Amino acid sequence: MGGTLRVLLVGGPMYDPLYGRIGEFEERTGVRVERVLSRDHPDLNARIEREFGSGEADYDLVSTHTKYAPGQRRWLTPLDGDLAPEELAPFAERTLELARIGGELYGLPRNLDVKLLHYRTDLVGSPPATWEELLEVAARLRSGGLYGFVFPGKESGLFGHFFELHAMYGGRMFRGEGPPAPRINDEAGRRALGLLVELYRRAAPEETPDWHYDEVAACFREGRAAMSTDWPGGFHLYEGEGSRVRGRYGLALYPEGPAGRFVYAGCHSFAIPRTVRDRGAAVELLRFLASRESQAHEARFGTLPAREDALAEARAQAGPGSLAARRWELLEAAREAAIIPPKHENYPAVEEAIWRGVREALLGRRGVEEALARTEEAARRAAEGS
Repeated sequence: MGGTLRVLLVGGPMYDPLYGRIGEFEERTGVRVERVLSRDHPDLNARIEREFGSGEADYDLVSTHTKYAPGQRRWLTPLDGDLAPEELAPFAERTLELARIGGELYGLPRNLDVKLLHYRTDLVGSPPATWEELLEVAARLRSGGLYGFVFPGKESGLFGHFFELHAMYGGRMFRGEGPPAPRINDEAGRRALGLLVELYRRAAPEETPDWHYDEVAACFREGRAAMSTDWPGGFHLYEGEGSRVRGRYGLALYPEGPAGRFVYAGCHSFAIPRTVRDRGAAVELLRFLASRESQAHEARFGTLPAREDALAEARAQAGPGSLAARRWELLEAAREAAIIPPKHENYPAVEEAIWRGVREALLGRRGVEEALARTEEAARRAAEGS
């Protein structure tokens, strides 16, 4: 086959283990793969917007995410003509549906992200059943260099916590078709934002508004937090030699709210952009990165595979009664509680408007009610593209 493929990939501890397999693809096909890594998803999105928007991009394959792909659609190509139905059959139908835009498949699913509660078994007797109980326990444990609960204070991480809490308090943020204008200035919004503000003030680090997912996970791994939430892909880090909580933490489903349990979720995927030069080779790399072997490899580090065959293989390798086996059970249960943001090209701007408004309340620059009113209006304008 020969030649070179230039690929733009999301980087970070949850994603990098897969890329070690690319050498096998190169040996098998004779195709060289030039990897360009972004440090995280916000950086990846900014890079795609900048390079594709300016016409500078020259990539043959890119990482994307099902909530961002609709806004990137003009730079991507459908995959339906490249992949046979039997190739798609092993993928969970929900992940394929998430990767479709207007009925066409614009990405091949990599994994489904749903979060679990992480808690220190030497500090927390049993995982809290409600968010009010979590706040009470977290505030009681906050002492000196120990934090009761840590969570992201910016970007999609902060939005996600508000999104799921809003639903658990009975809200419905996005409704119907059309632009994703949210409804958040309601009782559910007041309770959700009020809880986040109290968690920040009474249980979390002062630096929270500057933290994204990686900083939060590192804080828990370093033994400086009693509770947190995290995505599946970071599991290997909690179990690694550098972890100070290995053997001293447990996993659980989220606490419930009055309206039940909801978990913010999404699906990472690989896509082929319009700038592709050798489509045949790019499709082969796409198949390789989303193969059963690749997804089973990622699952050994913790990710929840989009392929059911890879998930079955990962579950079979977990020792009976182990934390790993328990984790797979919890992830499948959490998958049923998943709530997914709407598919719309303006959705990323809406998410940004919401997390920025929520952050203003965390920082004490606005009260809860004023923050909600201003944020809902800003998000409505973002939804309409104004």
